[in-house]
Amino acid sequence: MGENPLVSSTSEPEERVLEAALRPKNLHDFVGQQRVREQLSLVLEAARIRERTSDHVLLSGPPGLGKTTLAMIIAAEMNAPLRISSGPAIQHAGDLAAILSSLTEGEVLFLDEIHRMSRPAEEMLYMAMEDFRVDIVVGKGAGATAVPLELPPFTLVGATTRAGLLPGPLRDRFGFTGHLEFYSVDELELVLRRSAMLMDLKVNSAGFTEVASRSRGTPRIANRLLRRVRDWALVHQIEQIDARSASQALEMYEVDARGLDRLDRSVLSALCTKFGGGPVGLSTLAIAVGEETETVETVAEPFLVREGLLGRTPRGRIAMPEAWSHLGLTPPAGVFDVGQSTLDVDE
Repeated sequence: MGENPLVSSTSEPEERVLEAALRPKNLHDFVGQQRVREQLSLVLEAARIRERTSDHVLLSGPPGLGKTTLAMIIAAEMNAPLRISSGPAIQHAGDLAAILSSLTEGEVLFLDEIHRMSRPAEEMLYMAMEDFRVDIVVGKGAGATAVPLELPPFTLVGATTRAGLLPGPLRDRFGFTGHLEFYSVDELELVLRRSAMLMDLKVNSAGFTEVASRSRGTPRIANRLLRRVRDWALVHQIEQIDARSASQALEMYEVDARGLDRLDRSVLSALCTKFGGGPVGLSTLAIAVGEETETVETVAEPFLVREGLLGRTPRGRIAMPEAWSHLGLTPPAGVFDVGQSTLDVDE
């Protein structure tokens, strides 16, 4: 058992190919994140005027909001090649040295989940970002020698979903830091309109609103749900998708009107019906829904907390009033007196 693939923040290879076709190719076509777009546009334009590589860029925020797309746009705007890697793939300083030594002048290096890079590689990256050189250690023990290797000027674009885990020295070496926020329904509608046009899909305004309102404020999820609605409409021979057909399609895929999927509802239902609204420990809650603890904590909880359906207290997870209302349940008397005063403290 695992996360619902329709609302997952990750993608299978086939999904990535489809998503790539829908990615905007420049900042003008990128929808949402207006402040970050304006700031980034200024940084890139200044670099072009100076005829220099852009400052290093750090993009932070939840999955699916466009960090990878922005990295591709940065490379395109600077008319530079793009090299893509990730923090988990760089477990040794030698891995990073191999990547850095093969970069060409002006190239953009995109490191996804940069906070998961190993510490030795991190320390090598400090010098590479600041001085465009690395020291390669040759030999072992007392006979080891550090050989300096000059690097061509490059732009590092780092992406992270957990900016707080980045060490200060690494964070400070980025010339520009942009934090991506969740999208509003109106912004998601603009994303969906562009995607529908590229897919030659007929959807009316109410249909766009219906899909956008169930997309968790995330463009990646919005595009994925739109493709599933497209499949449903194709099978049922519907030429134009409206709110009713979009709703029927998404309900078949177990995505409700608020964007909750099977896992989300299982967590809330178990919390309310099996544990009286809590508080209950995370591991106990995970066992009750038949999922791994990490799945509940990283996939379901962030959205449920953001929606005001679930609370985290020192004593465990509790169901908020909105959770009972969403499930159509009546809470026991006095249930909201438990743990409400300590919601701001995590367990």
